[in-house]
Amino acid sequence: MSKKTRKCNCDFAEDTCKKEPEFEQLRTQIHDLQEQIQQLTELVRTDALTGLYNHRYFREALHREVERTQRTGADCCLVLIDLDHFKLVNDTWGHEVGNLALKHAANLIRFTIRPMDLPCRYGGEEFALLFPSTPLITSKQIAERIRDILEKTPLECENHSIKLTASFGIASYSANSLLTEDQLIEKADQQLYLAKNQGRNQVCAAISEQNHYPQVSQEEKDLLNNLFDNNQ
Repeated sequence: MSKKTRKCNCDFAEDTCKKEPEFEQLRTQIHDLQEQIQQLTELVRTDALTGLYNHRYFREALHREVERTQRTGADCCLVLIDLDHFKLVNDTWGHEVGNLALKHAANLIRFTIRPMDLPCRYGGEEFALLFPSTPLITSKQIAERIRDILEKTPLECENHSIKLTASFGIASYSANSLLTEDQLIEKADQQLYLAKNQGRNQVCAAISEQNHYPQVSQEEKDLLNNLFDNNQ
């Protein structure tokens, strides 16, 4: 009695089944390519020195958060941070130590913020933070924690302890705000300069610009009530 040929139980036709190892190799290659694309995407939007998001990505993220606020009604906040007297660090210790100071500050920022927050290197010794769905009072609390931990955690370098402080400017954005994205940045920048002018190493904040709707007069209210009553 001849043996029966065992049929393949897989979902592929017989010819396709024989090529399953080739398909598996192709799937592996596709997965590797996807990982490489993801890594390249991270490089494009990440600042090489600090590991935070770069200025280009910051503008994209700001646009998304403004649109999200308009859609959901939940406020967002922008925080600008500038390291105090950073030129003195470079002049005293050199640019290599200055770069270490920027990395140090970036790591403290990353450690202190929430997973939902977006930390960016805005340029030079300046950083920007986006706080999605966050009211002004909460943003001020987070900024104050960053300011405090930065002040209390000096950079230890070359047997020296280098103290760093920073000034903070915050602007909030609500769904009925009149501000454009550039104006929101300008508003936060104004608060940053205020913090610097008031002695540095502090947090200053501005409330969101609200639309001002015209008030209905009592005479207009009475007229509307009369119209409503007459239609009954």
